Amino acid sequence: MPVFVKKLLTWGSVAFLIYFMAFRPDGAAQVFRGIGAGLMAMFQGFGDFLTSLMT
Repeated sequence: MPVFVKKLLTWGSVAFLIYFMAFRPDGAAQVFRGIGAGLMAMFQGFGDFLTSLMT
């Protein structure tokens, strides 16, 4: 991918996130809560897997 396109997509994503958080803070908070919950579930599952390997 050309460098210009990569920079354009990166800055476009940053601009969209700022816009989303500024004009839809409740929706943005729900999105981040959902991402956090998904990550916590993944790490919990990974921890459970490692625990079951050790016992």
